Amino acid sequence: MRRNRSIVIRFLCLVCAACILALSGCSFFEGGDVKLRDLEFTVLSEEKIPAELKELLQEKREEAFGFTYTDQGDLYICIGYGKQISGGYSIAVDELYLTEENIHVAATLIGPEAANKKNPTPTYPMIVLKTSDLGKPVIFQ
Repeated sequence: MRRNRSIVIRFLCLVCAACILALSGCSFFEGGDVKLRDLEFTVLSEEKIPAELKELLQEKREEAFGFTYTDQGDLYICIGYGKQISGGYSIAVDELYLTEENIHVAATLIGPEAANKKNPTPTYPMIVLKTSDLGKPVIFQ
């Protein structure tokens, strides 16, 4: 009886180990995405956003989004947080960096101060970052 229990326990441990390896993906074996360098970027004001991109942003603004747009050697990284119930939100860019295969971007939505929460006018916080188009996919974190 103890021998069967031991076999079952070993089998379960093996299955758990296999699941952990499978869930960790290839990065477990390759060492993950290694940051090569930070990327320089500009946060665009609304008047500097290309007209076609403005239309896309208007279409997507109701829901949270993360997408890219390229134009004439420039890469526009667009991040939006959907409809919010008041004004006063801001967005912080936590990181934008290059790896061998990707560009990684992370941003955080910063909530309004208590005084701004009293204004029930909906807003659509979003940010557009402009950087050089390096021909690599963007990973939104």
